[in-house]
Amino acid sequence: MARKPRPIPTRKKGSFAVVRDTLRFLFPAAWRTYPGYFIVGVLRMLLQAAAPFVGIFMTPLLIDELLGGRNTRHLCMYAAVLVIGTSAISLLTAVLGTVMEKYQEKFSNYFTEQISRRVMELDFQLTEDKQALDQIEAARTGMSFYSGGIHGIASQFFGILSNVISILGVIVLIAVHAPILFPLTAFLLAVTTLIRAKINGIEVEQYEKLSRINRLWNYLGWELTDFRYGKDIRLYGAEDMMAQKWDSFTGQSIAAQREGANRQLPWQLLSITADAARDFGSYLYLGILVITGKLSIGVFSQMLSCGGTFHRSMQNLIAALQETTKRCNYAYEYVKFMRYPPAIEKGTLPVKDCPHTITFRNVSFAYPNTERRVLDGVNITLRPGEHLSVVGLNGAGKTTFVKLLCRLYDPTEGEILLDGTDIRAYDYRQYMSLFAPVFQDFRLFSFSIRENIALDQPCPDEVLLPQADLVGLGDKLRSLPKGADTMISKVFDETGIEPSGGEQQKIAIARALFKDSPVVILDEPTAALDPVAEYDIYRQFSTLVGGKTAVYISHRLSSCRFCDRIAVFSGGTVAEYGTHEELVNRKDGIYAEMFSAQAQYYR
Repeated sequence: MARKPRPIPTRKKGSFAVVRDTLRFLFPAAWRTYPGYFIVGVLRMLLQAAAPFVGIFMTPLLIDELLGGRNTRHLCMYAAVLVIGTSAISLLTAVLGTVMEKYQEKFSNYFTEQISRRVMELDFQLTEDKQALDQIEAARTGMSFYSGGIHGIASQFFGILSNVISILGVIVLIAVHAPILFPLTAFLLAVTTLIRAKINGIEVEQYEKLSRINRLWNYLGWELTDFRYGKDIRLYGAEDMMAQKWDSFTGQSIAAQREGANRQLPWQLLSITADAARDFGSYLYLGILVITGKLSIGVFSQMLSCGGTFHRSMQNLIAALQETTKRCNYAYEYVKFMRYPPAIEKGTLPVKDCPHTITFRNVSFAYPNTERRVLDGVNITLRPGEHLSVVGLNGAGKTTFVKLLCRLYDPTEGEILLDGTDIRAYDYRQYMSLFAPVFQDFRLFSFSIRENIALDQPCPDEVLLPQADLVGLGDKLRSLPKGADTMISKVFDETGIEPSGGEQQKIAIARALFKDSPVVILDEPTAALDPVAEYDIYRQFSTLVGGKTAVYISHRLSSCRFCDRIAVFSGGTVAEYGTHEELVNRKDGIYAEMFSAQAQYYR
């Protein structure tokens, strides 16, 4: 039985566990990558914590001196310390902030790369799974715009520490001179905290609503600008439809944001009212203390500064805690994605270096979230060095057979055996290394022809050109000014080429040859070629494959004459199996009928 993906680990939104897991996951990775960021962050945090105290200590001295002795030397000294100290801290804080912002771009690139790597590592089955695709989009947006990434979270974390230090400093002064400021400030802080929590909750709800809309919006905004869609959009007049869809999804996005803003507005007005009440109460209380002679004017100004700093720091502390929680909720989507459970079981058994026999035993398969069986009870054996041709009409299950063979999916029922052992027991990468497939929907990259063939392996001309000759590509490469180093497409190089469909298929086949795996698979890669050209490709390819195991899939039967066995798929089962001679002479057989209908192309 194919194993269903394990459920994604989830936690209650806004819980401490989310913050803890997110910080534990992100901060160690960030420290290993760019430790200098945290050193700069700590220095900036200490400066921010110290900034209010320059004014708190120097302003009352300056005021009392003006109202008292008016000593010019003292006045100049107090003013100089106040101005120079404040300016120096502001300057250093700004410089360190700029340094941290430079790290922000580095972190953004790093985590974007990590997401891209993870996407490429996901089991292929998940690339066609809506839940996984939504999680990818949530991870991307969660680690960028919404959370601000590492910098967005760390800056809030440093803010928490900075405000804690400031609060501890002013508490001592307030306790000595104006202790009633504490309950007054605490009550209004409680009100402000509840308001901020409500606003943050609304923002998180809006994020969840916007996640799906953003994926569709990004698809229209970016994917459809790909030049590959250009011909169809122009020739079928799809411009208006695309524009209407863009307007529709943009409208949905704006409506969702408008709804969130309307829900937040009353709470924001209430927050402003609470701040005004705090200021009024502070002035009234401290004014009474001055009138009754319990405070001097200088200490009055100091207590106003302390009260403002205490309230502001407590408010900022709570806001930073709430903001950290909110941002960690967004970034947790990245954590969930990086922990996304595999879709298929992976073993550890090493694959031996020897000729292999692959057996399908009563294999049935239905794609996830569907009931219809694409394959139903398939039994077939692929022996070492055997050339197998798989034929059948569209929808017969040929490509699905190859996907199961390559372990892009696991069977729903039955088992696939490699040398008598279930393939799920083997090391996944070692098993996949056995195959060099060319799928009908293969893709070439906007890199050089050499890189498209060899990928990250060295491939000098003396190795590449002989293989290119075998697929009919050698003369083309020799005619190009840059040879195999010519770029495919003009996206990054105006001297690049736009290879024809047939040339693209030859490059893809050359890629499979270069991999030099023991099993080669051609899944209708020559569909763009005429029957004669396809016949010529298969004739040369069969010679090159030689003693390797090979699987050929095609609507057309040009490959069958070079194969040891032919499997005819019909309705998800192997309806006929045998040699070309056996099947072509079978009266009323599917293969015989197909071959007779196509024979005119090969005479």
